[in-house]
Amino acid sequence: MQKRVIIVGGVAGGASAATRLRRLDEEMEIILVEKGEYISYANCGLPYYLGGVIPDREKLLVQTPEGMRTRYNIQVRTGEEVTRIDREKREVEIRPVNTGEPYRLHYDLLLLAPGAFPVKPVIAGAEGENVFTLRNIKDTDRIKNYIHKRLNADKRQEERPVSALVVGAGFIGLEMAENLRQAGLCVSLVEMADRVLAKNLDFEMAAILHQELRAEGVSLYLSAALHRIERDTDGSWGVLADGRRIPADLVVLGVGVRPDTSLAAEAGLELGETGGIKVNENFQTSDPHIYAVGDAIEVTNSITGQAALLPLAGPANRQGRLVANALAGRMVKYEGVIGVSVAKVFAMTAGSVGLTEEDLRRKETPYFSTIIHSFSNATYYPDSSPLSIKLNFSPDGKILGAQVVGYKGVDKRLDVLATAIKLGGEVSALSSLELAYAPPYSSAKDPVNIAGYVAGNILSQDVEVCHWYELTRRDRINSIILDVREEGERQAGFIEDSQHIPLSKLRRKISELPKDKEVIVYCHVGLRAYIAARILKQHGFFVKNLNGGYLTWRTATEEQRISGR
Repeated sequence: MQKRVIIVGGVAGGASAATRLRRLDEEMEIILVEKGEYISYANCGLPYYLGGVIPDREKLLVQTPEGMRTRYNIQVRTGEEVTRIDREKREVEIRPVNTGEPYRLHYDLLLLAPGAFPVKPVIAGAEGENVFTLRNIKDTDRIKNYIHKRLNADKRQEERPVSALVVGAGFIGLEMAENLRQAGLCVSLVEMADRVLAKNLDFEMAAILHQELRAEGVSLYLSAALHRIERDTDGSWGVLADGRRIPADLVVLGVGVRPDTSLAAEAGLELGETGGIKVNENFQTSDPHIYAVGDAIEVTNSITGQAALLPLAGPANRQGRLVANALAGRMVKYEGVIGVSVAKVFAMTAGSVGLTEEDLRRKETPYFSTIIHSFSNATYYPDSSPLSIKLNFSPDGKILGAQVVGYKGVDKRLDVLATAIKLGGEVSALSSLELAYAPPYSSAKDPVNIAGYVAGNILSQDVEVCHWYELTRRDRINSIILDVREEGERQAGFIEDSQHIPLSKLRRKISELPKDKEVIVYCHVGLRAYIAARILKQHGFFVKNLNGGYLTWRTATEEQRISGR
């Protein structure tokens, strides 16, 4: 007897599952129900269409209902919504979105892939015609039309928005800020946290992006909350909780998403502690005939073993492929997620995997952390650019998380680090990795290798580190700060109260330093300071190297000054 599988939701997880399932079973009846007009579209590309980077809207449509029918023999029902699950009869109620009567279909197996919906905070004025969220192609079309073809009240004179206010500095918020600038608007970005990408980057790494955003003309309002949106004779304004008013002809709310679990909850399926649909390692829900994947499900963080939500396209697509195996009767064991993510921020790229330092402090997990500033490729080759890596690792050497920010080669290093974490790697493995090298692409010692070397030095107790945020809390009576850079570098700026002995003169002047005090040594990025620390330690000093050097300290403290933190 032919088995019928009904899939609810036709974007990343649902479409991936449908096509994989057909490849596994030619006889199975597969029905995909999607309440929207489109299936399998590139929602990650939507901001870039708004900015004109992707000029052709049709390029966003990865697959069409007709293509699914002709190539895969899958019934695709767009513009129809599954409104109820009758678990006892194994039936779903389907209602056409626009016209028509609801009807019911029997299923042998049901796959839920409803995704997530944008959070729309309760803000006065948020229902205005100039306020948008971005989740699908319909949202994109509305914003595009508003930017490029807006009529005033008398319907005669065309006027376009000049200013844009983006609320939320996560992935969507940053991508929208960039692409609205690309579209010619003056952009303000409001974020409640003290930094952009707060769930992915620690403060000193995010501060590098803040510099880039401001350089590109984005006005940053950090540690700030939008209180209301109002209109007057002079235009539209976003009003912050502290009373500041920001021009806002166009407002995009990008404060996050929530799993769409209403259908599952109404059917009595178990939800997890995070609010997502609870599934086992086969993606099976509490009902053995119902499976779920994508943004709506609760996953397991394979580093911590704790429940998590991860609304990203990559995991949803992989889950779709795996759940198809399960639906076809094959063995499946989903190993959870490590949270790999990357974002383009104008000319820069920022990415992260695993746990941030803030995560580790909150969980009270013992850890070490190191920051290196290297280059994307050999500095003697044209167009090399700065690249920063932060590595968090356990006292026994297990890699717990990494962050990478730079202009070139960020995704390459992030993928290497993610692979190392996925395979249970330790920091010692990073120094021994054999990675591709030629001057246009890397250095003989790749930045990933260098991160491994530095972490290894900490674990072997060859050096101890002091973090930038610890300097203000140091015991000023029983410690000194030592600058080992050259005189010209010091003239361009230095840490207050620091003494100065260039590395080249340190051995000759070592007697000038007190042995009864802790010595915190720094250079520009940490390499010369490490050499100095080794010299001093072997002469009986208690010494620490400033993690990330003067560059990290200056970037972070300057950001604190600007933001008034």
